Formats: sequence, C-alpha cells, structure tokens
Amino acid sequence: MTSVREWAAGARPRTLPAAVAPVAAGTGAAAGLGGLDVPAALLALVVALALQVAVNYANDYSDGVRGTDDARVGPMRLVGSRTATPRALLAATGLAFAVAAVAGLALVARSGQWWLLAVGALAVLAAWFYTGGPRPYGYAGLGEVMVFVFFGLVAVLGTTWTQAGALDAGAWAGAVGVGSLACALLVVNNLRDIPTDTLAGKRTLAVRLGDRWTRRLFVLLLLVPVACTLVAVLASPWAQLALFALPLAVVPLRVVNSGATGRELVPALGATGRYGLVFGVLLGVGLALG
Repeated sequence: MTSVREWAAGARPRTLPAAVAPVAAGTGAAAGLGGLDVPAALLALVVALALQVAVNYANDYSDGVRGTDDARVGPMRLVGSRTATPRALLAATGLAFAVAAVAGLALVARSGQWWLLAVGALAVLAAWFYTGGPRPYGYAGLGEVMVFVFFGLVAVLGTTWTQAGALDAGAWAGAVGVGSLACALLVVNNLRDIPTDTLAGKRTLAVRLGDRWTRRLFVLLLLVPVACTLVAVLASPWAQLALFALPLAVVPLRVVNSGATGRELVPALGATGRYGLVFGVLLGVGLALG
C-alpha cells in the first residue's frame, strides 16, 4: 500500500512554489489597486496548489502507463516505480482536480466573474492533456508555452481580477515574470530528462532544442523577472523589492552553466522553485505597498 510520504513525494513538492508565487504576486497587485480580498486569495491558492498536484499526478500516470518513466533519473514516479497502481493514481488525480474545481467554483461565485468558469475548464483540460490523451502536447514541445499561459498569465491575472476587477502594469509584469520562472522549472526538469525522453520518443522543447540551447533558454528565463520588475515600478516604486530575490538565481544558474546532467541537475530544480517563490512574494509585497 502506498504510504502518505510516497504520495507526498509523488506530488513533487519542489514544483509547488510555482503555484504559490502567482497567487502572491496577483494578490499584491490587487491590494495595490485597492481590491484586496483575503478569502478570494485563499481560494485562488487552493485552486493553484490543487491544479499543480493534479498535473503532477496526471503526468505520473500518463508517462507511467506509456512506459516513459521506466528509466527515469529524477524524483520518484509512483507508477513508474510500481509504488502505486495506475488505478489508484488516476483516482488521486481526479480528487486533486475535484478540489481545484470546488475551490474555483467558490472563487468565481465570490467574485461574480462567471466567465472565468470557462478559463478554469481550460486549465483542467490543459493539465490533463499535457501528457494525457492520444496526442499529449507535452510530447510535442508545447509544455513550456502552456505553463507560461496557465501558471503565469492566467494564475496571476486571474488572482488580481477576481479581487480587484481590474489589471495594471504591475499585474501584467508579475504575470510575465512568474510565468517565466514557472517555465524555467519545466525547462531544467526536461533538460535533465533529455536522454530518457529521446529514447522514449518524447519530443519536449529541450529535446528539440538540444542540450546547449536549452541551457541558454534557462538562463534567459531566469533573467526575465529583472526586466519585469522594472516595468512593475510603473505601478509601485516598491516593486523594486523583487530585485532582492535575484541572488537566489545564482545557484541554479551555476548548476546549469556547469554542464551538470542527470541527477546533478536536481538541486537546480529546487533552487529555481525557491527563486520563483521569493520573487512572487516580494513583488506582491511591493505592489501592495504601492
């Protein structure tokens, strides 16, 4: 029987900052616009975390039944390691989606923005078809695009809109910056998996770009938030606080630029997550102070 610790490991906690950061940035932007709504922010956080866990479990399930994870070198996969059955993991995935749906419905009801139900439905479909279905877009190199859209633009702007009913330069800058760092998480993850994904026929963006250009893309994504911070200053001069997150980019940049491969890249995953979380929180605080 799968233990609680194994279920937690399968949820990939190193990726969870990618769910917290957009809510922090979006809530800060809403506060700066005079529309802070704490209950709505908490509901948005539940939606983001549940969707992140759901996409991680769905990815584990789909890759596991396809055999893509049989030779994986990264964090434990529940199906690939035979720790959990596909049926049990599918049920856990459904539960995570259900939690996200219930919290999302409550958030939409509170905000009165009923059109956001369509956005929520698209987010669920995007989470499942990343590696699920007959033609998963993650296998076609589109994973980073969808992560940027849903864990950057949709998550940040949706959080701001459901609270303030408006957007400004700070919200848009936060959406792009947070989305870039969420993409960076996936890029370094796929950089590590280039050899196994190539053998499995999984044509991720990293496989398509190759090792060298994937590392260059990672560097670019980690620097985008600096430019976004300068734009966010138009909404609040306190947005400069986000620059204090920049030193956290040193470790992942050093690891990736060292030519590390396989398990050597795992520390860069956690470090990138921390950078993204601190950036989102500090930017949110700065925008709120404005």
